[in-house]
Amino acid sequence: MKATYVLVTIVAAVVLQLTLARFTVGGRWLFDLVLVGVVYAALNWGPVAGMLAGTAGGIIQDALSDDVVGLGGLAKTIVGFLAGVIGTQFVVARPAGRTILMAAASLLHRLLIVGLHALIDLKWPTVPWPAILGETALNSVCALIVFQASEALPGAVARGRQSRRSGLSRRQW
Repeated sequence: MKATYVLVTIVAAVVLQLTLARFTVGGRWLFDLVLVGVVYAALNWGPVAGMLAGTAGGIIQDALSDDVVGLGGLAKTIVGFLAGVIGTQFVVARPAGRTILMAAASLLHRLLIVGLHALIDLKWPTVPWPAILGETALNSVCALIVFQASEALPGAVARGRQSRRSGLSRRQW
């Protein structure tokens, strides 16, 4: 059952990423909603779910982009596992803690991608720090919105059900 939730989370993140990427400048990946989905899965369901989400999301994202297939999958798998381990070892329940973890995960992910590209090309590329920090900020804001919405949604649904039930009971009597 947990694998189903993880895969639904990743598919939703990929669809959102593809939908919103065409509205960005030149269709470039200015944010990584798949990485947000990986960290979300890792924090909610543990390190194994983070690895599954990272592998699936990274491979799908690599296949849809013009990058080396498997590079993003490996980086997202490592980040998903580490985020899951940190989420199980420490209490990361507050929005500030989750946002900081997302920022660290985004930074680590991008540095892993740059490092893996350096290993493949056998030369060290320049690290585009402004782009990395901009992506980290956008990913952190997106993660904050996703985490807040996922915490608020069940309560709103329950309140809506409660108000409908109480409204029906008054009409009956």
